[in-house]
Amino acid sequence: MLLTLAEELHFKRAASRLYLTQPALSQQIHSLEQRLGVQFFTRTSRHVELTPTGQALLPLVEKVVKATDHLRTAASRSVAGASRLRVGMCENVAALTATRGVLGAYRALYPCLGPDIHVLDFVEQTTALDSGEIDAAFVYLPVPDGLHAVPLTTEPRVVCIASSDPLAARSSVTLAELAGLPVVSLASQMFQGGQQFWAADPRPDGSPVRYTDHRVTRFESLLSMASFGGAIAFVPAVAADLYPRPDIRYVPVVDLPHCTFGVVWPAAHRERPQIAALEEICEQLRGEGLPAGVTQDAGVRPDLQPIEC
Repeated sequence: MLLTLAEELHFKRAASRLYLTQPALSQQIHSLEQRLGVQFFTRTSRHVELTPTGQALLPLVEKVVKATDHLRTAASRSVAGASRLRVGMCENVAALTATRGVLGAYRALYPCLGPDIHVLDFVEQTTALDSGEIDAAFVYLPVPDGLHAVPLTTEPRVVCIASSDPLAARSSVTLAELAGLPVVSLASQMFQGGQQFWAADPRPDGSPVRYTDHRVTRFESLLSMASFGGAIAFVPAVAADLYPRPDIRYVPVVDLPHCTFGVVWPAAHRERPQIAALEEICEQLRGEGLPAGVTQDAGVRPDLQPIEC
């Protein structure tokens, strides 16, 4: 700010370069002079000049600005020199716009920090977070205590049902109409709260849910189990776009709450440089409004400048 005005010696031109209004720049310069007890400029209606004191201090100001730039660069290099981010995900979320958007922005900004991708099943993802094999994971919430979550998008849940079932021809169903059908069971190592959420267990009337004896660990196995008939699975609505199959139908459930997709990591690791960078990106993209589902390839961010390694 001060250096720009010293170069231009014109408030209007300097304010334009700084993307400020002329009064705002004038006020900031005046406040700086008051805090330092030094007058850097003399002002008349026609021109602006550096005072002798301002001319004497200008080289020192330039050094301070350069030192600040060096500090910012050093901090960036410190982040870039940290461990690479290891991210886990199940195959059903790999193509989501939110997933691609976050990873694309991370890769554009921090190419030396990864990310390194691990495609895992439901159980592997949980154990990999617990063991430290991965640093963060893209998941549908809820998640166990001890994990910090940044929600990214929200979308409806639908029921996956065999195409041969009479309910498959419906434009929508209710949970009461599905009460007689067991829900495909997830692996026992899965977070219980998550299993109950995805089974809508208990139902709104308080009745418990029946589960299949066979337990699945992968999303496509979940769909296949439902395709044989006699069992159902509740899945995110985007599954209809990602996994179109002739043997199953995806039917909206009018009284089933929506689901939330996001990124999670151990709360104790939140201050790690690679996690802090990930959280900053997630919060920024969430503020911009990430679309749910698969709407576009958001994997490339040409507008972002990579941090030097």
